Amino acid sequence: MWLLRFFPSALLVLGLVCRREALVSSSAGLLELSLDKFRNVLLNKTIPMEAVIRNIASNVTVVIFQVHSHQKNVTISFDKNPSANSSGTGVDTGLVSILRPQQGVCTWYLQSPDASQVLSTAVSFAYSERDPIPGGCNLEFNLEVDPNIYLEYNLIDTRIKFAPANLGYARGANPPTCDSGTGQNSRWRLHYDIYQYFLPENDLSESALLNHLRKMSDVQSVRANGIRLVSLTTDEKTNVHFSSLPGQGVIYNVIVWDPLWNTSAAYVPVHTYACSLTALVDNCFSLRRLSTKIFFTAFAVLGLFICFFGHRFWKTDLFYMGFIVTGFIFFVIFARIASLSYDVCLILTAVAGLVGGLLLVAYWWRFGFVLLCMLIVGLVLGFFFSSVIFFTPLGDYKVFRDDAVFWVTFSCIALMVPIVFVGCPRILNILACGIIGSYSVVLAIACYLYTSLAYITLDLLRRILNDDFSQAYTNVPFQTNDFIILAVWGMLAVSGIMVQLRRERREVPFPPHPYRIWKRERERRITNILDPSHHIPPLRERIHNKLSHIKEFFRKEQPAGERTPLLL
Repeated sequence: MWLLRFFPSALLVLGLVCRREALVSSSAGLLELSLDKFRNVLLNKTIPMEAVIRNIASNVTVVIFQVHSHQKNVTISFDKNPSANSSGTGVDTGLVSILRPQQGVCTWYLQSPDASQVLSTAVSFAYSERDPIPGGCNLEFNLEVDPNIYLEYNLIDTRIKFAPANLGYARGANPPTCDSGTGQNSRWRLHYDIYQYFLPENDLSESALLNHLRKMSDVQSVRANGIRLVSLTTDEKTNVHFSSLPGQGVIYNVIVWDPLWNTSAAYVPVHTYACSLTALVDNCFSLRRLSTKIFFTAFAVLGLFICFFGHRFWKTDLFYMGFIVTGFIFFVIFARIASLSYDVCLILTAVAGLVGGLLLVAYWWRFGFVLLCMLIVGLVLGFFFSSVIFFTPLGDYKVFRDDAVFWVTFSCIALMVPIVFVGCPRILNILACGIIGSYSVVLAIACYLYTSLAYITLDLLRRILNDDFSQAYTNVPFQTNDFIILAVWGMLAVSGIMVQLRRERREVPFPPHPYRIWKRERERRITNILDPSHHIPPLRERIHNKLSHIKEFFRKEQPAGERTPLLL
């Protein structure tokens, strides 16, 4: 019976408690947080949100609080009225709270600088006295202790920089000085590991970002999910360059490691799409220009024909290779010397490629020198083969940061291809037709759908056009789309090569000299009066006759009969 009397009272008390907590949270804008737990929060400009962590353990000396949003800035601060030295603003921003003795509660304030509401995710991580403090030796940015990673990007490269860390220390103790020495008892023993994480390809959604940021926030998750690209010591500059991947989401984070205590701490992760999500023009959803689609679609149609029939239609093959060489050279010249818009530069490149392809065909028709033509074809294949090698992780080796070492190595690999196949030029030409022709299809697909395979040649072009790109790490994602496109590319290349080898195995390696054939036919027509072609008028007379016929066609017809009056 006592249970029946107690049960309604207990329900009433529980309901009052829950209602009171809900009213406090809604009226005061209170956000109760727990360490290592992510919370989604909707922020606005009018009502700041107060974030609180309670019951912090006594062995915790530092708490890093961080907030992330998709594209709109969020402001976090230690005070209700943010100032430059006590707050941070950005899509990925954080603050470090150094705990005092006996302190068990931390408080921060969040709000949106924009008038609209912003969905964000908040989390806090705790570190002990032996863990290094990210940004503890900041001398460049506004915050005294700055755990943030600052990111800048353009269409070529992405740069991150961060403040050096300091050694951890106990509550109430004085922080170690940052420039007291360079020994093992100073911050100079710390090491920094830069990690990279790729979001799913062709996914720019807010939910995807906020879900995957959880995999790059704490030390264990970063090491389990991220790709470590570079390790820095304290005497190296804390800024790193990466190749930009417009339209592809990337998350970066830095892990600082103390080798003496074997402890680590994570900075605040930062993300980028290397493009604007909010711009009206040239945003992430309109990266691929119409001119680029037209150019590479036409290029792919011709490349697909070359892939299967290039050696049989030898002049078309030469035109295609001449177009590639001349177009590439003149695009570099137009981009580096002339300050032209992209569309104008692409049009001039197409014109230069057409002229170059026709000149190579004309050279073959007049002189018929196979070795020089095959040298150009071999160099095209060699440069592509060298680009593939440097597209692999081998290209990120520190020795290739030096331009002299890179270009000497690149040129030697490119020259190896025509040298190796100097004794079998037909096989070299068929290989070039199959590989280069099928890759043009990959470039055309990249104009409509993101694929990392397009950066095989794009990274080479970036290194030629941008002097600082030699310092950039060129790691790219390789996900489902890339595997499918790679399979299509390989299937086209192998099929084209096998079809041409089978068709041409009993044919002559190369067609005869066109100029000699034309000259022989002309002499035969002159000397052999029995040949019907002997009686064909010269070219000038034939052109004159054609023009006369055209004039006759447009001449007004005179009416029949006499028009003068009859004489009486």
